[in-house]
Amino acid sequence: MANDDKESTGTSKLQGEIDAANKDAIDRMNRGKAVLVDFERAKKVIPGMTDTTVLHAGPPISYSDMIPAMKVAVQGALILEGMAKTLEQADKLASGGDITFSPCHEHSTVGPMAGVTTASMYVAVIENQEFGIKSFCNLHEGRGKILRFGGYDEEVLKRLRWMNDELGPALKTAVKKQPVDLKPIISQGLLMGDEFHQRFNASSLLFLQKVTEPLLDMPHSKEIIKFVAEREQFFLNLVMPAGKAITDAADGIEYSTVVTRLTRNGVEYGIGVSGLKGQWFVGPAEVPKGLYFAGFSEKDAARDFGDSAIAETMGLGGYASAAAPAVTRFVGGNAKDALQMTLDGYKVCDGESRDFLIPAMDFRGVPLGIDILKVNQTGLVPKSNTGIAAQKPGIGQVGAGVSRAPIKAFQDALRAFAKRYSI
Repeated sequence: MANDDKESTGTSKLQGEIDAANKDAIDRMNRGKAVLVDFERAKKVIPGMTDTTVLHAGPPISYSDMIPAMKVAVQGALILEGMAKTLEQADKLASGGDITFSPCHEHSTVGPMAGVTTASMYVAVIENQEFGIKSFCNLHEGRGKILRFGGYDEEVLKRLRWMNDELGPALKTAVKKQPVDLKPIISQGLLMGDEFHQRFNASSLLFLQKVTEPLLDMPHSKEIIKFVAEREQFFLNLVMPAGKAITDAADGIEYSTVVTRLTRNGVEYGIGVSGLKGQWFVGPAEVPKGLYFAGFSEKDAARDFGDSAIAETMGLGGYASAAAPAVTRFVGGNAKDALQMTLDGYKVCDGESRDFLIPAMDFRGVPLGIDILKVNQTGLVPKSNTGIAAQKPGIGQVGAGVSRAPIKAFQDALRAFAKRYSI
């Protein structure tokens, strides 16, 4: 009996430590700020960035193991940097050992789909002043044949060069005059039907509203404003680093079982856990289930990739689907499915957002603080609303759907947590 009491006391104490740590993690995410303060060349601001560094989405992966779409994104970026003239030359360079490949997440950075970021690319600079954190993300190209989906031709390269020469510097000047607080835009966007993993129609225009006045005085202002206005997902590349800045504040808390990282590289899906800072836990990435553009089907699709699942770590995306049922229809579901994705989020999260509210649920906060213990107990893995890229390079996006995180990553994380904290 004495031993049973001792074991019970130890278990109770451990659970108390976990509960307190998770409460702290959620409080940090709720208190976190996300202010857009600058746009700058990646090499000047991203920690550890060099002329021969290529950042990519997802957990660590070698160039030889990358899916074709990510390989072409790497090759196109090397051509953009002037390190190669053709895709063949770029492939040889990338395979030769002179290029350093590293996950965006390990450099305070996130990138959608391939996530490829190189030295000369302009990136958004986000500050979480509450905790002294900065995060970064490259600029949004649009849809269709674009580098982040593995699309490449002269048109793609021309657009990327214009983004570096005109778009980035113009946006830099605009936000230097007037930094943009992103949390109010996210909050208002939820009220207007965005969920921040697939739908950004409202938030992209809200952002454009913030920067239009300072842009008007600049050369090529009409072209720049038109570029942003025509890309309804432009805010994707801003909400992602906002999520990174906010969730990084909750990373590294002893005993916390809260997930601070969800990301995919087309081969593996990786997660990170606050109380196991710096460790990767992975499982196989899957082909998203969804709807395809005319002429394409699941057999054309690549497995899921991109850092955009950072949205779910802050309660957005799939967990905010009840705020944007139109998105669920777009990815092959209905309003009931949208509500269920959000309800499932409450079952595996330890808290709720104070700022990001869902009108259809009587303004309840989105689920916040994915708990690996609850995921393992329920089997309800995070789901993400996501774009679907072509398996064959050069095509780009072929549809949109819902992807699931692998339970294996959460099981491995729980085993590591048990070992780390002598459970």
